[in-house]
Amino acid sequence: MANELMVLLTAMAPISELRGAIPLGLEVLNFSISKTLFLAILGNFLPVPILIYLLEPAEKFLRRNKRFNAFFDWLYKRTRHKFEGNYLKWGELALAVFVGIPLPATGAWSGVAAAHIFGIPKKRAMIFIFFGILLAAAIVTILDLGIAGWLKLL
Repeated sequence: MANELMVLLTAMAPISELRGAIPLGLEVLNFSISKTLFLAILGNFLPVPILIYLLEPAEKFLRRNKRFNAFFDWLYKRTRHKFEGNYLKWGELALAVFVGIPLPATGAWSGVAAAHIFGIPKKRAMIFIFFGILLAAAIVTILDLGIAGWLKLL
């Protein structure tokens, strides 16, 4: 059970998320694909509702400090400038794609922040973040199995 918890916690962590949990389950712990995906998807989604509902009160609390207020103003301006075109063009589907493309600074945690910044309703944000998690899980699994297959041939 400790190994399953390791995959679950790796998927919950803001930096590793699915990108770390799936290779851990498949390559290091030799779990089946279904077991790995279940643990990784569950672990990656578990923090989402908590973060979505805590982000706004946490931001309001932190904005009482002048430096945090300036930071949030900068972050919102930068994020809106960088991604507003995609959001206006694709709507909430852009959130799912943003979460689903397994690159640095993307994923469920970043998706929660993006949903908050763009004012996406919480329940809808959770749905699109979940779809993004499914997309990321598929991409990471395919890449992992492909890379692992090539490595086994060497």
